[in-house]
Amino acid sequence: MNNRQGSSRISFAKRNIAFGYLGMLVTAPASFVLRTIFIHRLSDTLLGINSTYANILSILSMAELGIGTALNYSLYEPAANHDTSRIKSYMRLYRRSYHVIGLVVAVLGILLSPFLQYLVKNPGGVSVGDLRLYYFIFLFNTVSTYFVSYKYSLVNAEQKNYIQTNIITATKLCSVFLQIIVLLLFRSFLLYLLADAFVQLVQKVFVSIYLDRMYPYLKDKDVKPLEKAETNEIKRRTGAVLLLKVGDAARLQTDALIISSMIAVAVAGVVDNYQMIVTVAGNFINIIFNSVVSGFGNLVAKESRSRQYDVYRAYRLLAVWLFGYITCGMYILISPLIRQWLGPEWLLPSAAVFCMLTDFYLKGDRNVLNNFRAAAGIFEPDRFLPIIMGIVNLILSVWLCRRIGVTGIYIGTVVSGLIGNIVRPVKLYRACFDRPYTDYFRDLLGNAAILAAAALICRAIALRVLAAPGIGRLIVMGLIVTAVYNGFFIIAYRKKKEFRYLADTFGNTVVSVKNRLGHR
Repeated sequence: MNNRQGSSRISFAKRNIAFGYLGMLVTAPASFVLRTIFIHRLSDTLLGINSTYANILSILSMAELGIGTALNYSLYEPAANHDTSRIKSYMRLYRRSYHVIGLVVAVLGILLSPFLQYLVKNPGGVSVGDLRLYYFIFLFNTVSTYFVSYKYSLVNAEQKNYIQTNIITATKLCSVFLQIIVLLLFRSFLLYLLADAFVQLVQKVFVSIYLDRMYPYLKDKDVKPLEKAETNEIKRRTGAVLLLKVGDAARLQTDALIISSMIAVAVAGVVDNYQMIVTVAGNFINIIFNSVVSGFGNLVAKESRSRQYDVYRAYRLLAVWLFGYITCGMYILISPLIRQWLGPEWLLPSAAVFCMLTDFYLKGDRNVLNNFRAAAGIFEPDRFLPIIMGIVNLILSVWLCRRIGVTGIYIGTVVSGLIGNIVRPVKLYRACFDRPYTDYFRDLLGNAAILAAAALICRAIALRVLAAPGIGRLIVMGLIVTAVYNGFFIIAYRKKKEFRYLADTFGNTVVSVKNRLGHR
């Protein structure tokens, strides 16, 4: 291993993670305050519309077709080698592609607008005209993003994800502050949406100017076209990623639409509160893994498969450890927290919450393998799997929703996700690491057993601790969950090679921070 390259990857990863956590620590509380004011000043119906439209636009963004993923992979090598000529060639293709995609999303969004009333069941006093007006604000925000977001690709390929993180953090704070003022003064959902759209537009103009100055050579006119072999490689990867995108959209972005169109749009708002808490908790973990994806790309470009596999196993252990901890904690605490925060009328059935968190854990277990696949540009072996998962999710979710309501939707999500946890390692272990997949399933069962044992013990304790409401009781139960789950995990894995790798990395980070503070 090249020590300088490894040190550089770790250094960038530490910086990305540090700024990622700083951003989360300031934006997460602000988001909770905004959500609380929204619920008290507006209505559950408008909250459901907000959630439903966000999911609709996520599905429309499927028009991106995986070009971004394929091109990001292509940039890792020239960025690592400082090959300016090839970088300019890839970025020109990226810019042109995303401009076309923005127009495609705009057209698809406009074509969908006449059918909005069929996707929003029981909208209360919201007229069809208002439904469309709100929707077009969401559409504008999404479409305008495509004319700027491609510029982040080079920043991230150079492992400088913290730049994008800091810009997003500043934008989020400004948007939340302005939206809170609007809600308190005007109690208007329209002005609430326009406030965010204004801040987002200012951000996009700033990003465009800032990144143009950061990479002035991207404005050069003498750009060589990519060779035919390179273009064909991008098309091949894009075709494979397209199937991933379609399947993921059918599996991950349709739950809110099924709830909104088959049950009631207000229920989508109830679900969105749970999803927001789970997402915020999950983002604290994803900061780590999103921050090292570009480092994985550099690792794949520079290191042997044996070294890649060792790093993968360490990060997978970290992923299941942290996702398991969050899953256990949310299983015990999320509904009592919702009750304390908003009241009992905002609670979901416990079975639906269990399924939602099970899918969260399974997705976390797949997380690092997915990141390595993307970093290595290996999309073909399991390219049809997301389509199968999406179809299973849609059929099961709709069928079970008609019979048992919102819980049935999440049963479909869990079953479809489990297919990925079983099939994906079978397809990818050989392609990514040239290793058998048996280790994956042994670890999967062992990790699940630790999670189940810790959750059952914590559940038994919670019946006493959370018998009465109170913030203090929630904090005490959170500390108990932390001690029980992490105690189980450390005892089980403390002698593993990958555990020692994580411990050494954490120890070196602490020493580095102490040394820096000491020099100040």
